[in-house]
Amino acid sequence: MSEGTSGFEAARLTVRLGAIAANYRTYLRLAAPAAVAAVVKADAYGMGAARVAPALAEAGCDSFFVARLEEAIALRALLPRARLFVLDGAPADAVPALISHRLTPVLNSLAQIAAWSAAAKAARTALDAVVHVDTGMNRLGLPRDELSILAAESTTRLAGLNLMMVMSHLACADQPQNKMNQEQLSRFRQALAMLPTAPASLAASHGAMLGPDYHFDLVRPGVALYGANPQAPEGTAGASNLMQTAAVLTARLLQLRRIDSGEPVGYAATYRAKRPTMLATIALGYADGYPRALSNKGVGVIAGQRAPIVGRISMDLTILDVTDLGDMPAIGDEVELLGDVLTLGEVAANAGTNEYEILTRLRRAPKVYV
Repeated sequence: MSEGTSGFEAARLTVRLGAIAANYRTYLRLAAPAAVAAVVKADAYGMGAARVAPALAEAGCDSFFVARLEEAIALRALLPRARLFVLDGAPADAVPALISHRLTPVLNSLAQIAAWSAAAKAARTALDAVVHVDTGMNRLGLPRDELSILAAESTTRLAGLNLMMVMSHLACADQPQNKMNQEQLSRFRQALAMLPTAPASLAASHGAMLGPDYHFDLVRPGVALYGANPQAPEGTAGASNLMQTAAVLTARLLQLRRIDSGEPVGYAATYRAKRPTMLATIALGYADGYPRALSNKGVGVIAGQRAPIVGRISMDLTILDVTDLGDMPAIGDEVELLGDVLTLGEVAANAGTNEYEILTRLRRAPKVYV
């Protein structure tokens, strides 16, 4: 079913809900006996949380992580019985909504812990909470000095809170040989020994591939659910992928034209034909989230054949050199820009970015769920 409203779709993002569910089940097998939560922040990495989260729930997932309060509120209406964790934590002005929608904040500082504890006291009820400990990423989570204070005064500071989990996040999980993984694992174990006993979570998509030592009680795959290779460094094509392809981006061919040798192509004439060339202009550009960085670098696939992108990608259009295709395409043909042939890792590598950015940028293309 498509979210588009017209009969003509210039471009299309096909989201394979079955593949996402299969990828979740793969993590269940890999992480067992640990539980598996799904990260569906940023609108399920651009895939549409309103459709993805229920599909994951049908596959057995009962715990979901989002970044923003608004994301969790929207999910609560769809998943009334799921555990919903908000990574931004519990800023004071978010507390009423967190309570009313039965959301669990991931508390990132002593100040957030104090605000949530005070809310529990005011509500005269215990409130679920997750404590996030920073083990070296220096982004969110309790730094060492705050962890020491919490450890020394945990009974008082965690008053009224049901500590559901202690978590941290790995900075270099996509690099298995990086010494920081072991350093963060050691720091996390130290933190767990300092705090009241609670379930623990350290690994996300790549971290779960580092082995059972990193699994603890819960793993939190995100980008891998949507087809990224969790065994390849971010932004690389990698080798074989345990995950199924979940996102396929296609665009329609709008125009074909032949140009002579020496003719320019696209804005700023960054490409000039070195021979008589057949060009195909397709209905996709950077306004759709397709990276402009793929200008003169990326490729499109037509009927299984690769054609290089030539010239600058513009707001709504991209130009391919189809001269060498065995069978000349026709106007209206679909061109794959991401999917089964052009893997997420390859597209990210060609664009000089990571899989996360590729997925979350795909905004304008109508989504079709299969």
